[in-house]
Amino acid sequence: MTSREALRRLNRNREKLRTHHVRHIAVFGSTARDEATAHSDVDLLVEFEPDAPVGLFAFVRLLDFLSDVMDTRIDLATPGALRPEMRDEIVSEAVRAF
Repeated sequence: MTSREALRRLNRNREKLRTHHVRHIAVFGSTARDEATAHSDVDLLVEFEPDAPVGLFAFVRLLDFLSDVMDTRIDLATPGALRPEMRDEIVSEAVRAF
């Protein structure tokens, strides 16, 4: 999937993503660099609304929803969950949908 297609799908589902308390969402990794193959997953970086009640079950529901939207496997991360040695690179290459 191209970055353009991934961003289009995310923006098309913006209102539904807001119901999952998504403040910002971005594509990173091979999809952001337009290097993804048919076997690639889509790496997404999500920032939730401050004080949103996002626990494990809500996170998994969002992951399932995004897998359906993208019609492929998703790796979903939050900035705080990124390994410190990788955080700067991932954040700098991320292409924000909203």
